[in-house]
Amino acid sequence: MAVAFALIVVGFLLMHGSSTTLEFNPDVFSFRRITLAPVVCMSGFVLMVVAILWKGKK
Repeated sequence: MAVAFALIVVGFLLMHGSSTTLEFNPDVFSFRRITLAPVVCMSGFVLMVVAILWKGKK
């Protein structure tokens, strides 16, 4: 669960933007924010569900 949580945090950090005063920032449409960050977040959420539902050895 800790790894899944770390993946979710990393994904949201990848989505985080810079604080500019420009009205339009073309960096919003970068590969990192549009593709990579959501994939990392989604994999973290899926891994979290797997970690919750996983039955350990008895």
